[in-house]
Amino acid sequence: MVADGTNDVLVIGAGIIGLTTAIVLAEGGRRVLVRTAEPPAATTSAAAGAIWGPWLAEPRERVLRWAGRTLDALTDLAGQEGTGVRLVYGRDISAGHHQPPAWFSLLAEARPCAPSELPAGYSNGTRYVAPLIDMPAHLAYLENRLRSAGATIEVAPIGTLRQAAELAPVVINCAGLGARELAADDKLTPVRGQHLITTNPGIAEFTEVDTGDSPDLIAIYPHHGHLVLGGTAEPGQRDREPSMATAQAILARCTAIEPRLAAAQIIGHRVGLRPSRGSVRLEAEPGTGPARVFHNYGHGGAGVSLAWGCAEEIAAEVGSP
Repeated sequence: MVADGTNDVLVIGAGIIGLTTAIVLAEGGRRVLVRTAEPPAATTSAAAGAIWGPWLAEPRERVLRWAGRTLDALTDLAGQEGTGVRLVYGRDISAGHHQPPAWFSLLAEARPCAPSELPAGYSNGTRYVAPLIDMPAHLAYLENRLRSAGATIEVAPIGTLRQAAELAPVVINCAGLGARELAADDKLTPVRGQHLITTNPGIAEFTEVDTGDSPDLIAIYPHHGHLVLGGTAEPGQRDREPSMATAQAILARCTAIEPRLAAAQIIGHRVGLRPSRGSVRLEAEPGTGPARVFHNYGHGGAGVSLAWGCAEEIAAEVGSP
């Protein structure tokens, strides 16, 4: 199918980065084929919380640009039915001094929390509104939007970039953690994240806690009919099976912040491996055979927050069809 020129772009990967990249290219007139080792609903993206906020992503100047554009795109989607995106109020809190990151400047409504808005034991916080994304619903929306743009998605892994270069004249590597082998990039490492899904006992606002360098995170994300509670950040761990002990620890940490969780019931678990790197790799790579090859991976836990900005930069590099 591809060899006879049916497609002129191959996107590798169907998580949030691959799908948004493919959408921008397909809606821009490119004939796009997506090849993925796992369907969108089984990718690490499906395990995310997920809220806009490019924590721990570098390089800073490029991240601010990508994050700002993605914030605009998600805000637009929040006004549309069926996208899985809503604008939600909430807070980022800290038990000690906390310097908000530079990307808080992109949030028009960010302000310091009043003392009455902080739980016991917490002295600082920022209150703001941000896009909150129900990832299973959002990935389904993106997949449908991509197919509506005329693209094809195939669940079939790509072994090497040279193999990919034989399938289309332009190749975009959005393979997430799979790029470690695909691009021979040992700077890319897994950071295991586990989330707990519970019923929602009436919580309408999100909470994120600054836990410093601890692998034990605290986050409460309210979605329609359920909560996503976080979580963990375990460098180097690859086990995608949920730990029941970890789940109970997550629930205990979140309940200490939000006592209403004592009435919540556990209804599910999510585990994903964040593709973490010292800096996002978004660049062209020469010398990979007959195709132009671009990389778009290494977003760690910030993929949702950077996806549209990165996709548009890649599309601009690829150029018009």
